[in-house]
Amino acid sequence: MTGVEDTAGRWPGQGPLLLGVRHHGPGSARAVRAALAAARPKAVLIEGPPEADVLIPLAADEGMRPPVALLAHAVDEPGRSAFWPLAEFSPEWVAIRWALEHDVPARFIDLPAAHTLAWGSDAATEPEDGTSAGADAPAPDAQVRVDPLAVLAETAGYDDPERWWEDVVEHRGGTAGTEGDAGDPFAPFTVLEEAMGALREAFGTGGHDRDLVREAYMRLQTRAAQREFGDAVAVVCGAWHVPALRRRTTVAADKGLLKGLPKVRTDMTWVPWTHRRLARHSGYGAGIDSPGWYGHLFGAPDRPVERWLTKVAGLLREEDRMVSSAHVIEAVRLAETLAAMRGRPLAGLTETTDAVRAVMCEGSDVPLALVHDRLVVGDVLGEVPQAAPAVPLQRDLDRIQRRLRLKPEALERELELDLRKDTDAERSRLLHRLTLLGVAWGEPVASRGSTGTFRETWRLRWEPELAVRVAEAGVWGTTVLAAATAKAESDAVAAPGLADVTGLAERCLLAELPDALPTVMRVLTDRAALDTDVGHLAQALPALVRSLRYGDVRGTDTGALTEVAAGLAERIFVGLPPACTALDMDAAEEMRRHVDAVHSAVGLLGEAPAAAHADLRRRWHAVLRVLSARDTVPGVIRGRAVRLLLDGGELAQDEAARLMGLVLSPGTPPADAAAWIEGFVGGGSGGGMLLVHDERLLALVDAWLTGVPAEAFTDVLPLLRRTFSAYEPGVRRTLGELVRRGPGSTRRTAGTGTGIPGFAPDLDSERADAVLPVLRLLLGPGAVEKGADNDLVGVTG
Repeated sequence: MTGVEDTAGRWPGQGPLLLGVRHHGPGSARAVRAALAAARPKAVLIEGPPEADVLIPLAADEGMRPPVALLAHAVDEPGRSAFWPLAEFSPEWVAIRWALEHDVPARFIDLPAAHTLAWGSDAATEPEDGTSAGADAPAPDAQVRVDPLAVLAETAGYDDPERWWEDVVEHRGGTAGTEGDAGDPFAPFTVLEEAMGALREAFGTGGHDRDLVREAYMRLQTRAAQREFGDAVAVVCGAWHVPALRRRTTVAADKGLLKGLPKVRTDMTWVPWTHRRLARHSGYGAGIDSPGWYGHLFGAPDRPVERWLTKVAGLLREEDRMVSSAHVIEAVRLAETLAAMRGRPLAGLTETTDAVRAVMCEGSDVPLALVHDRLVVGDVLGEVPQAAPAVPLQRDLDRIQRRLRLKPEALERELELDLRKDTDAERSRLLHRLTLLGVAWGEPVASRGSTGTFRETWRLRWEPELAVRVAEAGVWGTTVLAAATAKAESDAVAAPGLADVTGLAERCLLAELPDALPTVMRVLTDRAALDTDVGHLAQALPALVRSLRYGDVRGTDTGALTEVAAGLAERIFVGLPPACTALDMDAAEEMRRHVDAVHSAVGLLGEAPAAAHADLRRRWHAVLRVLSARDTVPGVIRGRAVRLLLDGGELAQDEAARLMGLVLSPGTPPADAAAWIEGFVGGGSGGGMLLVHDERLLALVDAWLTGVPAEAFTDVLPLLRRTFSAYEPGVRRTLGELVRRGPGSTRRTAGTGTGIPGFAPDLDSERADAVLPVLRLLLGPGAVEKGADNDLVGVTG
């Protein structure tokens, strides 16, 4: 700090102090802090949208914790937005904090966001001198864009711009964390300005033509500050812009470049950001590879390599890897040795990573990937104070999140919800409402350990751009409930198909939107009355029935849905047999899936407490009988209809065997017979176990298969392989053993049709009695009842 003290209060020269930086560079941030401490300017000007000037005081709020970003969005079109991310190690953030701590005015001087958003999505992007991407994505220019760091690194003999930057800036002076050079805190900016000046002379704008307009505006703002504060003005901007700001131009020329720029009405606020977003090179990211490492370099007071490797060891220990203090010491030695061999002033990320791989990870890249994800990049999520401006919907969301103790986090996690608990039920409703609004904070996943209707599992992860989605959703209402209700009503009217409306009705029930249901049900009723496609009706029915089945868990009124669902079922019953005729193979398979879905839905609908038609199952079984007996129906559908009747107890096994025998007779084309078999025992319906336990059916299939003519076998083989390959390995192995023995050749018990070892025609009393002592031990004395003939008749309790 000697250099800072010796030069304190001295202005480095005539005109404003131009501090060219690499955005998100910890070395630049330290250098800016040292230069400001030495120069003591009367005003600090920072590259950024001037609409954010009123937001600068919030940077001193206790609730503000970087990384954060300035968010600008068009008032009338919130989806048109741009971000300006700032981390703790960003030079701009350091300049803002210094100005606030020393009661010095701070202002943003870049092109206003009103022009940036109206101009196009690439207006806020910059060359790779370390600047952040301020808008959605860079648009291609006619010229090839120049990467200043890459040019300078190549000139210095480096093949990696990041390594060059670390050597000449981050590790300057031999110790990360020093405040500038010992002699002159302004020296690094002077050298960098000379380098950028040479690049601008050689490459002009370097393919960044819009920079000319931005730089004209920055010059005008700098002149205005000079008129107010004199030359004691410090400007913190990307190093690429410094030569242009130093260049003398007329006010008229600069204003001429700004004339006629498009403009939109814009709002700005602070939003939380993440290290992971800083590491993304496109979209809203800042394009730095190692924000976690940069944050460590900026925050480490001394011995950065030792502190970093200690942090790595702590992470690996948390993951149950054997890492000792000796590993840390050896890794430090190796990193320093590698740096010396490679001619680097200090071990950088490359050397520490190589040391971690060799010493702590035993050469494996698997734990190294964890270190990269958790530490080199990191999952740090910033915070903004409640005083930050926000759309009303965002404020309502913040209030609900605090009340439900559901804090946004950058790290992905799973949330288990028990819908029988009031708080969990409210959390579920919030997540469903946000999903309906397009704010994908949570994604439903399969619950572990329970298939009950009272449990939900969500995978949560908060991404910074969700703030934009919330702003976009603000057009639907000022509260989450009102916005979700309005969005559901609009989606119902605009839904392209009947299945979309039924799915929306289910989501309305899950999100508990009673005010939206009347509109959704009206549209659903109208669409159902006009839609004559049985496939569409079959797609729509399951969602309605799920709503009826699960609605009672949430205490919602599903009476209207019951009537619509019953009406859909009736229309499906009437239209399904004609719709199943004259279908090709693909259409038949799709219709088979519809039959399965309707069968499951009818089963649930018949169980619904408010079901208006108790005989729905009976009528559905009648439809299945029609499908099973009609020759014009494809074999896969006829076979599935027989199987569903058999599973439902509506068809005896003898009758099912008779129908199979008819289909597998020599008069049936092999392809049709194979399709019937697929419908009967395929599609993941447990058909393999059916064949294992009913040898008559297996014998019929075996006899038919061995009798298929050679010329037809190649045609039916793909269908048969698809059918039997879906069985579990144990089932396939058992079937193979039975076929090897030959169905009907195994030992039989007199008077039975079973040939499966271990199965007898009557109950084996001696074997059954053998379990009684175990049952009494498990259930307690008196729990097992026996009849007068000493047979087990029941288990009580």
